[in-house]
Amino acid sequence: MDVTGRCHCGSITYRAAIDPERVTICHCTDCQQLTGSAYRVTTSGRVEDFELLSGAPKAYIKRGESGASSQQYFCPHCGSHLYRLADGEDRIGIRLGSIDQRMALPPTRQIWCRSAFSWTGDIGNLPQRSKE
Repeated sequence: MDVTGRCHCGSITYRAAIDPERVTICHCTDCQQLTGSAYRVTTSGRVEDFELLSGAPKAYIKRGESGASSQQYFCPHCGSHLYRLADGEDRIGIRLGSIDQRMALPPTRQIWCRSAFSWTGDIGNLPQRSKE
């Protein structure tokens, strides 16, 4: 699937071809801390199918529990997390919230569930408002 995306302020834009069957909710503690939220949702594609159209993201290098390092890319102006590249991998992990077509990309799996907040599987019963 071809997608486009951007950071919150619009200074960084990209296009990519992604696999819509690879949309993952990650509950690891790194993703919780990096997002300031309960989990992160990411999809992926091949590195060669990703193209920056404008802007220059900054990178933060994170060493994971496995010992492997990955580069976390974000906008230096608004701080939006955009994508990650892991050492030795040919795939790019694109942050779902930065993709313009995100509403068409439901998650297909969850990982690092041992770190999941106990309430994340039970939010469907919370009161809802269409906007506030």
